[in-house]
Amino acid sequence: MTTLSCKVTSVEAITDTVYRVRLLPEAPFSFRPGQYLMVVMDERDKRPFSLASTPAESEMIELHIGASELNLYAMAVMDRILKGHNITVDIPHGDAWLRVDGDRPLVLIAGGTGFSYARSILVAALEQQPDRDISIYWGGRELKHLYDLGELEALSVNHPNLKVIPVVEQPEEGWQGRSGTVLSAVLQDFSSLAGHDIYIAGRFEMAKIARERFVAERGALEDRMYGDAFSFI
Repeated sequence: MTTLSCKVTSVEAITDTVYRVRLLPEAPFSFRPGQYLMVVMDERDKRPFSLASTPAESEMIELHIGASELNLYAMAVMDRILKGHNITVDIPHGDAWLRVDGDRPLVLIAGGTGFSYARSILVAALEQQPDRDISIYWGGRELKHLYDLGELEALSVNHPNLKVIPVVEQPEEGWQGRSGTVLSAVLQDFSSLAGHDIYIAGRFEMAKIARERFVAERGALEDRMYGDAFSFI
């Protein structure tokens, strides 16, 4: 792991609760797609955030931070970012990084700002294995919470092997896409997951249910399922 001081170059409020933060690191660093960093609040307080950027974008770091009055843990980090010009990060962490040891189809599953994890893996996979089949499922409470859906749709135009499936829990009138939970959408679309590599980012409960149901009902291989949550559940 490397401790880096980073200059805050931009902060963009992309929804009412999500910020896109870009950092300029003071020195070179390395990580794998799907890993995360720790924002150092003090010596004993380090807070994890997935990197939305990829190793190829090593000149900067992009984070998607969901912060509101209901999430004071992340809000304290945003307060520091908004008030200061620099933050310190500890990088990299996590074992749920992209595997490129084969061409098994990828299923990427993200809830909310878990998209930052999925984005890093997706973009890197398209760079390294452009013909690999990829399905990305992104779930949000409302359509506005799928804040980078336009980027995904643009990628799918250039990569016919990429399927983008947005899932909205509380759809507005006129929504033509999928509704309900992101896990239900995956179960509806796949009769078998035995031949897939699965990457998941979301709440611990979601990851736990995904592992149990995908293995029991769709034949997914537990050792080909990846997510930071699996280190804790």
